[in-house]
Order: sequence, then C-alpha cells, then structure tokens
Amino acid sequence: MSARGRGRGALRLGVVGTGALGFHHARLLRRMVGADFAGIYDLDPARAAHVAGELDTTAHPSLAALLERVDAVTVAVPTPAHVAVGLAVLERGIPVLVEKPLADSVAGAERLVRVASERGLVLQVGHVERFNRAVRAAAPYLEEPRFLQIDRLAPFQPRGTDVAVILDLMIHDLDLVLELVRADVTDVRATGVPLLTPHVDIANARIEFANGAVANVTASRVSRERTRKLRIFQPTGYFSLDLAQGSGDFYRLRAGWQTMAATQLEQIVEHVRLEAPEAEPLSLELESFLRAVRGEEEVVVSGAAGVQALALACRVADAVQASPLAAARS
Repeated sequence: MSARGRGRGALRLGVVGTGALGFHHARLLRRMVGADFAGIYDLDPARAAHVAGELDTTAHPSLAALLERVDAVTVAVPTPAHVAVGLAVLERGIPVLVEKPLADSVAGAERLVRVASERGLVLQVGHVERFNRAVRAAAPYLEEPRFLQIDRLAPFQPRGTDVAVILDLMIHDLDLVLELVRADVTDVRATGVPLLTPHVDIANARIEFANGAVANVTASRVSRERTRKLRIFQPTGYFSLDLAQGSGDFYRLRAGWQTMAATQLEQIVEHVRLEAPEAEPLSLELESFLRAVRGEEEVVVSGAAGVQALALACRVADAVQASPLAAARS
C-alpha cells in the first residue's frame, strides 16, 4: 500500500543499504515520530544481520521483501547502484529518498526523475548540507551572493572512492552553490589529480554564473585535517560559515556607511553571530522527507535539483580532464 493510502497514520519506513551512511538513516528513522520502522535490506547478509542486531530491527532477505512492508524508503547504496535500486522502488509505487549523488550519470538521474514524475511519487535527494545549522542560520541574511569560496577537505578513507572526489564530496558544495546563486552556469574551469585512487582525489573548480556571481570550490579526500568552510560575499556584507561546526558569522555593512567618516573597518561593519536551533542535519533531512511524503510540504531537494547538481559535477569532471594538468599526465 502506498503512503497516500495511509492518511496521517505512522508511515512504514525502510532503509536500503546499511553502510556507514545507511546505518545512520536506520538509526534515526527507527526512533522518529510519525515513522513505523519496518527494517532494512543490504546486499551483504552479514552486514544486514549485524546492523539489525545493533539497532534491534528486521533485516529482510531481499529488496522485494522489504518493499512489501513499507510506504517509503531511503536508499543509501553505492552510487553506481542508485538507478537500479531507485527504479525498483519507484516502479513499486513507493516514494524514495536517494542519497547524493542521485546517480552516476545525468541520463540515469533524469530517468529516475522521469519515472517519479510519471507515477506522481516523491523523489528526494540526500544533499544534507541544505540542512546544516550554519546554512540555516545564514538563510535570513542571504541576498544576491556574488563570490563564494568553499573548501571541503577530508582525510582519506576507502568509503566513496568508487567515484571521483567531485561526485563523492564536491557535489555537496555544488548543490549549495546552485541553491544560493540561483542563476545559470556560464563557464566552468577546473583542475584535479588522482593520488591514492584511480579517480581524482583532489580538485578545484571556478564556476561563473550568468548574473556575474563566481564560486571557487575545492574538495580533497587526501588532507591531514577535516575542514568544511564556506565564505560568501554579497553587496550587504560577508559570511564566514563553518559547516563542520554548524556555526557562522555575518559581517554586515551598517546603513549609511558611505557617509561615515570611518577610519576602521569595525566602524562600518556590524558583527552578527549566526544562530539556528541545534539539530542533526540528517535527522532534519529525513523529517522533511516524511513531511513531503505526507504531502505537508514541498520536497526540499527535488530530483530536478539532484540532476542539476550532478550535471554541474559532470561539467567539473570534464573540465578537469580537459585541463593542462590532465594533459601533462597523459
């Protein structure tokens, strides 16, 4: 039975894929108000049994068995399997949240969006940084961002290395940039190198938009320390956001500052400490998915938005391959 047929009762939820991220999907959903957690499915029976035991839930023997018992699911399988699993869910008439990136190709992502649209089903994409505390706190003050500097650096770990760092990490920030700027991309220049894997492990991209905005985005999975910083410049001031800590500051130009006989920056700039309610971003994302399935609000990160982020990531990847550094390596 679809979620539409259950009215406002508890939604039966399940999780497909119980790796590092899928485990946390299950951990949060099993205790979420308005959710009746129906269990998990993982292609690895040993992993499924371990997670089921740790979370005191049911590990179903097949994807079909799980889908028989749910109104909606989240999918956290490896990226190359997103399309096959997502289609299997949608073709059963079941709403789905698919972790980012939506697919490993734009054509695959567009197919998921098309099937969801044809069947009138919710398709949400797991770009969790939309729910970051610092981003939520900055939102009321954002106005025509013109320059964005984003650094996402992480120590090496095997998870996610089935794709380049652009699809593994940078795509988080590409989605944020598209949401913040809201203009067409006119130019992409990028460079990157593989270091510990066959894929690009560190990359930098300069993205220009039709409205004049520019974003400079760096992502690395071979750094010694973990950093997630977002800096935004706009006509009214400057934001410094620490996405890892969920904190931030806004340095806002005071009204009429041009006429002030100021001799120091502090005289024309007001410091606003950015605050938002404390909450786990993944929990907020899953709660938003439940509300969207119920029809209580629009999907926060739609399938179309997922396609846009993926298409930009592919443009970055193509620009890396076309860069002089790539040519020198070949």
